[in-house]
Amino acid sequence: MFDDVLLLITLSLIVIFSPFIAKIIRLPTTPVEIILGAIFAYAGFLHHHYLFELVAEVGFLYLMFIAGTEVDLKKVLRTNRALMRRILIYLSLLYLFSIGFTLYFDLGKIFIVLLPLISVGLVVTLSKEYGKTPWLTLGMTAGGIGEVISIAVLTMTATALQEGFGLAFLKSMGALVLFIFIIYLLFRALQILFWWFPEVGTALMPHDDNKEQDLRISMGVLFILVAVMLYLHLELAFGAFIAGIFIPTFFTHKQDLPHRLASYGFGFLIPVFFINIGSTFNLESLLMEGLVTTALIITAAMVAMRVVGALVFKNILGFRSAILLGLSHSMPLTLLIAVATIAYHSSSIDKLHYFAFILASLFQVIVVTLMIKLIHKEPSPASLPNAFNQQKR
Repeated sequence: MFDDVLLLITLSLIVIFSPFIAKIIRLPTTPVEIILGAIFAYAGFLHHHYLFELVAEVGFLYLMFIAGTEVDLKKVLRTNRALMRRILIYLSLLYLFSIGFTLYFDLGKIFIVLLPLISVGLVVTLSKEYGKTPWLTLGMTAGGIGEVISIAVLTMTATALQEGFGLAFLKSMGALVLFIFIIYLLFRALQILFWWFPEVGTALMPHDDNKEQDLRISMGVLFILVAVMLYLHLELAFGAFIAGIFIPTFFTHKQDLPHRLASYGFGFLIPVFFINIGSTFNLESLLMEGLVTTALIITAAMVAMRVVGALVFKNILGFRSAILLGLSHSMPLTLLIAVATIAYHSSSIDKLHYFAFILASLFQVIVVTLMIKLIHKEPSPASLPNAFNQQKR
């Protein structure tokens, strides 16, 4: 009983004080929560408890949901074709670099999946600090597409590691394709419905909402899609991400809703997830031979491949802004830890590389944040070039 009380008090104190510590040391709150989780777990204040792990899992799903709310599917589909080609070339280069790196160093095939992962979670935090600069605007578009691909790869990888590549894998992939097709039809049907009857949106989520209908519908969509993924035996994060995309795509009149949803998540559920991740990292593992070196190599490889790949946007953004875009994608902390955890539990990577990926995710946030501050200058009021602003007709 005392251990459970100590666990709750410790969690509460970390959630309360981590933003203040982050402000003092000038780092994002997320790595601070992971570091504090590792320190307090090592000191014996945090321990494994089913409720702690359950809330952390819900926090991860909610984080994927919040990431989805940053992607407006209608805007993505209207992206200029020439720009879309550059985005696809950029994403393809990441996987080509990953394959080359993995083969050159004779690593496990799971590294091909881990190294190119993209998540826009921390890109959103950059936009709060630097505003809607051209490189961040384009970074959100390219990152959103990259995150959809990353989560699809995460789903396939999780299924392959759990089921193998036999008949069960083929059935799961068939279920995934069917799910995506049905979601596509649903989105198209809702697009037509909301086009002809725009009052449906305001009826579901009225402007004057004293019953919190918008939050109720958002939570309902989230858990329905998670339940569908659970029934299909697919990665739950994919369903949570799709649920998030639903919100900005069809309820454009509720522009403050993603912010309200994020405020709730980052205030409670999501910090618990990151604290839980930190608690799984044994600080004594820092003494493991080759751990820090391996983490630094992974960090350097993941940052370099994104910076080099982002040069395809040089003609649109300019050299410096293209580098900043690549750096903004070099912090896939959430997905990297998620896939590394799945790979470790399935014995696809050993404990050394599991801890190395967690440590690398922290290095990436610290190093990239500092590099962006050094490279970034106050942007001019000029807007993006026509190649970016022009919408596909």
